[in-house]
Amino acid sequence: MGGLERPGKIVCVGRNYREHADELGHTLTPEPLLFLKPPSAVIGDGDAIVLPRLPAALSRIDFEGELVAIVGRPLRHASPEAALEAVRGYTCGNDVTARDIQAAEEQWTRAKGFDTFCALGPRVAILDPSDVELTTRLNGEVRQRGRTAEMVLGVGELLAYISRCMTLEPGDAVFTGTPAGVGPLRDGDVVEVEIGGIGVLRNPVRGER
Repeated sequence: MGGLERPGKIVCVGRNYREHADELGHTLTPEPLLFLKPPSAVIGDGDAIVLPRLPAALSRIDFEGELVAIVGRPLRHASPEAALEAVRGYTCGNDVTARDIQAAEEQWTRAKGFDTFCALGPRVAILDPSDVELTTRLNGEVRQRGRTAEMVLGVGELLAYISRCMTLEPGDAVFTGTPAGVGPLRDGDVVEVEIGGIGVLRNPVRGER
């Protein structure tokens, strides 16, 4: 995993970019929409995203490039300022999603939790997360391009909100949302998530064998 340790827990926020919510026909919620991905879904830079064998009606698997915060100190009932200070650094993430399953089921656990559906890397970097560019490419073609300044809630606010529900512990990973432009992955694809100041997370895609 490029020097990254497997997180104890992976907390994600949905619909934190208005245009992404719009493209999926979702409305913004009054408070952040949280979900978890299991640590068993984690892969690193260069590892393959494996498309599970699913019925045709449930077979769409999407990429979602995101900025990910790696927690450095325990956080409980933290202020946004204290939450930012407790971040060890940031990395690139790909919140791979079984889109048809997500639409069909009220809970997102299965749609987000397949093995290899949580790519992280290539490294943890220290940066100002308030306005960095995120680009996702599929087979070299740009599909997502956004800036963290476009997020509905910034990193500090998200971490503070999560810490009022659960203690964030060192090594935990927090996905902060994806900009518009998500799309399907197919066997043989290569997906790259690039964030300024961090680098490029690159993963080949293959069907389950």
